[in-house]
Amino acid sequence: MSKTTKFLGLAVLSMTLAAGPVISAYAAGSDNPSPPASDSGSSKGKKAAKKDKSSAIDDQKFLAGYHAAYATIYDKHDYTAAIEQLKALGQDDRADVANLIGYSYRKLGDYKVSQIWYERALKADPAHVRTWQYYGLWQVEQGNRDQAQYHLNRIAQLAGTNSDEYRSLAAALEKPPGTGLVY
Repeated sequence: MSKTTKFLGLAVLSMTLAAGPVISAYAAGSDNPSPPASDSGSSKGKKAAKKDKSSAIDDQKFLAGYHAAYATIYDKHDYTAAIEQLKALGQDDRADVANLIGYSYRKLGDYKVSQIWYERALKADPAHVRTWQYYGLWQVEQGNRDQAQYHLNRIAQLAGTNSDEYRSLAAALEKPPGTGLVY
């Protein structure tokens, strides 16, 4: 690889990372949400970032695979294939990846396995707002309204009450229990 190609690749990556986290929140169930940013906003060094299993994404091959799996979920609604794609990345202990695996299992109706993945995502990054939202929606679907309220309160602490994640979960909680709606 030439020095110019390497430089251009590093320049593009640097500009992407320097732009900071762009949290593109969305209501669960929207047809075309945006994937999470390529950086969690952490100020850790490059060496620490490789060990960090939260939502920091610094490998272009990983990022491309993640985006492909993301499209499989939200564009094709092929949750089984997405789970395979996400697990194949070998980074399923990252919050973004574990959350999407949990989301996919939830959409397939496997709530027990979904719960394991949501908890794994929160273990990796306790401040992962999207997981708090999705796991809160899981709680609503399971009839655990008190737990869903707890998740809503965590989102308020982390992202505020004007965030899309907060509004999405709050709207789900406003619906009467037992309506059978799946988010």
